[in-house]
Amino acid sequence: MKILIAGAGKVGRSAAGMLSSDGHDITLIDKDSAVISDVSNALDVICFEGSATSPEALTEAGVAEADLFMAATELDEVNMISGIAASKLGAKHVVARIRNPEYLSQTAFLTSAFGLDEVINPEYECAKEIARILRFPGALGVDAFSKGELELVEVRITDGSLLNGLVLRDFHSRFSAGVLVCAVNRGGKVTIPNGDFTLLAGDRAHVIGSVAQLRKFFPAARLSSRPVKTVMIMGGGRIAAYLAQMLRDDGISVTVIEKDRARCDELCALAPYAQIICGDGTQSTVLHDEGLDATDAFVSLTGDDDYNIITSMYARHCGVGKVITKVNRSHFRDMLDAAGLDCIVTPRELVAQQITRYARSLSGAMDSSIESLYRLADAQAEALEFAVSEGSACTGKPLKELKLRQGILISALIRGGDCLIPNGGTVILPGDHVVLISAAGRVKDLDSVINR
Repeated sequence: MKILIAGAGKVGRSAAGMLSSDGHDITLIDKDSAVISDVSNALDVICFEGSATSPEALTEAGVAEADLFMAATELDEVNMISGIAASKLGAKHVVARIRNPEYLSQTAFLTSAFGLDEVINPEYECAKEIARILRFPGALGVDAFSKGELELVEVRITDGSLLNGLVLRDFHSRFSAGVLVCAVNRGGKVTIPNGDFTLLAGDRAHVIGSVAQLRKFFPAARLSSRPVKTVMIMGGGRIAAYLAQMLRDDGISVTVIEKDRARCDELCALAPYAQIICGDGTQSTVLHDEGLDATDAFVSLTGDDDYNIITSMYARHCGVGKVITKVNRSHFRDMLDAAGLDCIVTPRELVAQQITRYARSLSGAMDSSIESLYRLADAQAEALEFAVSEGSACTGKPLKELKLRQGILISALIRGGDCLIPNGGTVILPGDHVVLISAAGRVKDLDSVINR
């Protein structure tokens, strides 16, 4: 597919890299010559210097031939204008990054009035990710499928864990919950395990199941820390505002620490149910005065990675049960993991996953569409959700009779609102939602998992 991305900032650059690795023909347009030069040296993409709102520049960059146009500049209004222009100039599909909370409730209007096929809000997606993690405080990460009916959680196996030394063929006799270990990251290498695989301390295991079944599994496996009832957020940006509302809906008490007085006033209006503190969260006295020692979870959400890392390390040192750190530079992950900060969120990666899912869905087969896509273990593996239509080659036969390609695991089905962990006798039906695990970039559509 030919994909044109307007805006070569963190989000645009991350999306370009992921889409390029998927084999798409990528062109990036940005008005900053220095940024264009930097990206052209780092990525195997075409770079074009020009304004995202200029019809002439868009035309010269090839918008008329674009199968997908993504507006990813820092300004919502620029993204809306460039999206309208791209649609009028012939781009087949248009996606826009729009961040302002005031626009969130107007998504349906924006898509219909401005000719946008999809609106992406990085801060909102990041807040949803954090809220999911806080519902499973024993998890390092949580990915949702089928509107939250099914979840994939990442957990670390410790020396004292009941999972340490467990052979997976004995998993279901040991734990009655209907969940499945579907991927394991050991020492930076990902394995899609079979029944002979033995879990070991230090592994990061991905476990899939319904929310109800996972809630049974966590205490049975002694993975749960105490439920989160209070959360301290450092940084009062858009993510904090979204997150505060989500946590309020879950009955969680929220304290937000923000040093900018004007922003505090805005937050008091946006989140009157939260306690808004005007102070410098990098000062330990401020954190302790506002209840760090008694909080169940600490979330660092400033715009500065260094501040987020330092305060998260301090919160961990003070014994806070759950610490979540937002970082923009994803290459920090290995060092942070070694330092004990293993619950990391990166907004631009969440957006890149959404764009990859959308692009792959456009280029996939008509009898199955990608509903969700998540990159696992530093993008070595993927979890994908497909909606199954009539005519799919995967329907009508027991799984044991399907000749699945090596390294692919059909890990769960959603059928009529029920979550099923499949076995060899399970038959995929039209209307099902199928979740599978594979190496990154191997699966373009559901039928491609079968050797023919």
